[in-house]
Amino acid sequence: MDQKRCAVASKETLMRIFTVPEAPDSTLSKIELEISSNLAGFLNENIAAIEKPLHEIEKDFQSAVIPEDPTFVSAYAQDIMEQLVAHSVHTAAPSFIGHMTSALPHFVLPLSKLMVGLNQNLVKIETSKAFTPLERQVLGMIHHLAYGQSDAFYSKWMHSAKTSLGAFCSGGTVANITALWIARNRLLKADGEFKGIGSQGLISAMMHYGYKGLAVLVSERGHYSLGKSADLLGIGRDNFIAIKTANDNKVDIAAMRDKAHELQSQGIKVMAIVGVAGTTETGNIDPLNDMADLSQELGCHFHVDAAWGGATLLSQTYRPLLKGIERADSITIDAHKQMYVPMGAGLVLFKDPAATDAIEHHAEYILRKGSKDLGSHTLEGSRPGMAMLVHACLRVIGRKGYEILIDKGIEKARYFASLISENEDFELISEPELCLLTYRYVPKQIQQKITNADEQTRLEIFASLNRFTASMQKRQREAGRSFVSRTRLTPVQYDNQPTVVFRVVLANPLTSGAILKEILEEQNYCCKICGVHEKELYKRLSVDHNHETHKVRGLLCDACNRGLGLFKDNPDMLKKAAKYLKKEGFYG
Repeated sequence: MDQKRCAVASKETLMRIFTVPEAPDSTLSKIELEISSNLAGFLNENIAAIEKPLHEIEKDFQSAVIPEDPTFVSAYAQDIMEQLVAHSVHTAAPSFIGHMTSALPHFVLPLSKLMVGLNQNLVKIETSKAFTPLERQVLGMIHHLAYGQSDAFYSKWMHSAKTSLGAFCSGGTVANITALWIARNRLLKADGEFKGIGSQGLISAMMHYGYKGLAVLVSERGHYSLGKSADLLGIGRDNFIAIKTANDNKVDIAAMRDKAHELQSQGIKVMAIVGVAGTTETGNIDPLNDMADLSQELGCHFHVDAAWGGATLLSQTYRPLLKGIERADSITIDAHKQMYVPMGAGLVLFKDPAATDAIEHHAEYILRKGSKDLGSHTLEGSRPGMAMLVHACLRVIGRKGYEILIDKGIEKARYFASLISENEDFELISEPELCLLTYRYVPKQIQQKITNADEQTRLEIFASLNRFTASMQKRQREAGRSFVSRTRLTPVQYDNQPTVVFRVVLANPLTSGAILKEILEEQNYCCKICGVHEKELYKRLSVDHNHETHKVRGLLCDACNRGLGLFKDNPDMLKKAAKYLKKEGFYG
């Protein structure tokens, strides 16, 4: 009788997994080969929209007990294919246009393996060596992109042991926290007998400077990570103040100025104002030049959250949209958004190389004063060498390559906006400034009802539309052919009421115009056979799928769906039926 092979824990087996690669015919090796040879094909085949409720998926990850015995790598790889990969989100799909994740260049995959294999820790020279000057170079490249300083400037500061032009971090949240941390510490710096907030804390700092509080002003479209910053830095979320936006989703500068003066009269110091260059919901850019003027007027730090829109600086065509960003004291940019780098590559830049002095920390066992250890100027300690992948993309794609990608994304968004505007049953909510836009499905007759309705009826229709939009977005996601996200805005045409809208991000270079038409047709809620449109919001079409492959074909009305079922979804039988219907008959 064959005995099932079991993995065992021993010195020999442990040495093996650290020193011997998997056999060429192992499950893991086959997966690796498939990924390497055809990334897109692998993802299409393996990261499918297999609809399985989350509570069912959780059953595969239920045990809280660490296994006593080891598992063969190939066995684990097989399990993970079935339990994890099969139910992951296919973010690289050209019809996945709901979020800021996108397809990755193929060359990133083997380079990521190299980065993981080298396992460098960017906290210090002794654990990274060449990765440190590489990271400093990348920071210099992006700093030059944003600030455009002279060659002499970068020769002096890029590899300086005493300063840093910025910091790599895991994403925009940590980048924003770092920027405001520096703003706070520079404001509440050492003065006379006061040793600075870093030494004596917030209460002592406030007493010394005579402030009743600190405040940060930002657009109401500001990212929620900024609120986290106010909380973590002791400013308080009540003093993280969202300023209203105009109809174009850009901050109202006059309202921001008025609020700043009101706070000053109360003894509250405006520590920083934050401009948003590419809002998460709509992709709009605040008037950065005007905000720079206001920051000078108030004598406060000016930070620009360009986590999304910062990559637009790579396009000569659309760079002017971010005019004024070069006046910012600090800038956040996420490389894992429109720079097509894997997740976990954010960075913050500082106009003044000495800015990081305000948060510098040293520890003799790891970060020695005078060394070039980057960990002394970062919030995070141990960090992977993600700068290598940014460096690779900057070299392989180049500025001109990025320009093409960014320009095409914006053009694609404008094209999609035109499709929406041309369809009488859809309504464009926000015009694309970058490659983001929002819209919703509002049948023509519903639009007419809104126009003629009294206030109470309008509110009831708005609520119904919100429920319907959320439901439609969920059904489209579950159907698995495409994905758009949804968000909540307060557009003027809906009486500034909270309004659920579709949101799309058109950054994936693989997304075609034909795919965009198909996505809109899918949302148009009409039967793909008879063309009957479901006019009432409470009705729904059936999701029709191939019973052999289980792939979704489209949306059908009940009559057409039942008709296909009666013919067993058999194309030959349907052809015979069609031929039969063309007969003239025996009589008449």
